[in-house]
Amino acid sequence: MLLCLARNPGMVLREVALKVGITERATQKIIKDLVDSQVLERYRVGRCNSYRINLDLPLRHPLEQQHTVGQLLSMVLSAEEMGRARSRVKAKT
Repeated sequence: MLLCLARNPGMVLREVALKVGITERATQKIIKDLVDSQVLERYRVGRCNSYRINLDLPLRHPLEQQHTVGQLLSMVLSAEEMGRARSRVKAKT
């Protein structure tokens, strides 16, 4: 889910659900959990939601707390995609 939103922060949840292979309802619950835990920030663009990923947030599991969400994503995203994700974070502040 984070990969989908890192690559396309304006992707609608129906598209995310199809890409990930789960129901739209399950996608909504996971997105809510990620927003509640501050991994994602939801904001409006017109009538649609868009998302920013908090790349500097530490991972939640005690064994991985020394690593950040951004470090995890950098293992699977290209340098260009990570640059775009980082620029969205900077544009917010």
